[in-house]
Amino acid sequence: MSTQEQKVAVVTGASQGIGAGIVAAYRKLGYGVVATSRSIADSQDPDIVTVRGDISDPATAERVIAAGIERFGRIDTLINNAGVFISKPFTEFTQEDYDTALGVNVAGFFRISQLAIARMLEQGGGHVVQITTSLVDQPSSKVPSILASLTKGGLQSATKALAIEYAGSGIRSNAVALGTIKTPMHDEQYHDALAALHPVGRMGDVSDIVDAVLYLENAPFVTGSILHVDGGQNAGH
Repeated sequence: MSTQEQKVAVVTGASQGIGAGIVAAYRKLGYGVVATSRSIADSQDPDIVTVRGDISDPATAERVIAAGIERFGRIDTLINNAGVFISKPFTEFTQEDYDTALGVNVAGFFRISQLAIARMLEQGGGHVVQITTSLVDQPSSKVPSILASLTKGGLQSATKALAIEYAGSGIRSNAVALGTIKTPMHDEQYHDALAALHPVGRMGDVSDIVDAVLYLENAPFVTGSILHVDGGQNAGH
């Protein structure tokens, strides 16, 4: 497959958990992948380019997209997976909590999406996916999470706005709204309690989210969609 024919996906927050699963899935599809996180290790796969950096810093976004263009010559899909989740009573959030959540969840989406979409416009199409949380649509008294609602809720609104702005340009924008997923972020001692937060009685697996992202990738008539992969949380409690 020549470089110009090979499609290319950019994945943020790519070093472990959901991000690593998404990287592996796009490689199986034959995509070149640009994978970024603060701690990502070099890859032995010549079709994976890794870029270490803090996604809340616009300079990281510039380096990530530049690396993709330099290595592969194009950007077809951006998965805005990097995110932080901080649960506290509203009055206990600190300025540092606020800065961290806004930096990773909002600034981390903003610049890299601008750069990727500019490239997609030149190419005549592309796809952007945001990873959000079902708590945005269905807050829970058991999981106080104003900063998630403030930041990821903004991403869900932006997902629809981008879909409409670029619907005539061949660029789609969708989101996957998660329940709680088994990743290294969640200590196993809390798994039973976390499972109980979902109507289906279990936590999600990384594969559940990867499958959702791949569905959206292969759904040309779907844009502006918020796909809930959350064990029924969005429907109610």
